[in-house]
Amino acid sequence: MLFEEALAVGKAGESAIARWLTQSRGASVLPVYEVISGNYKGPRFFTPSDTLIAPDMLCFSDRETVWIEAKQKSVFTWHRISREWVTGIDVACYEDYLKIADMYPNPVWLLFLHTSPDSPEHDEPSPTGLFGGEIQSLREQEHHRWEQCGYGDKVQPGYGKRGMVYWGLSALRKLASIDEMEINHE
Repeated sequence: MLFEEALAVGKAGESAIARWLTQSRGASVLPVYEVISGNYKGPRFFTPSDTLIAPDMLCFSDRETVWIEAKQKSVFTWHRISREWVTGIDVACYEDYLKIADMYPNPVWLLFLHTSPDSPEHDEPSPTGLFGGEIQSLREQEHHRWEQCGYGDKVQPGYGKRGMVYWGLSALRKLASIDEMEINHE
């Protein structure tokens, strides 16, 4: 998949998750966009001492304000050693989200929208729907990390700039079925 196609899929996932948050949860959503359009570094969060990668959106309700990082993926990855479905994010993003969660009282949630049951890695169907967890809880439930690939300073393609961190399906809450999500790839 080309970068532009992957970006479009990601934006469609963010939009579907934002719609679900507003329609099913009654939240107001403020998307966070990259500072310089087209630099593909994602949104930034500026503090007095640092510049961090920001989660995709802020959600407001009458109860609380929550950061949301939204990911759309086709399928979970089948982890053969543990025999469990896993999903994850780039380590660099995760570490910055943890810093934000440690600095401020607003929870940071990671949400994963998985859209296809067709796994090339396993005979059983991959789980579909919206899954997620609060990052402080997920910090204690990391399944594994993929950081060292034996290629010197380079990380294998598909594993982010500094690697990936993964969580097992058992660490995530299922928040919505795939039928409850309005996915538009246009």
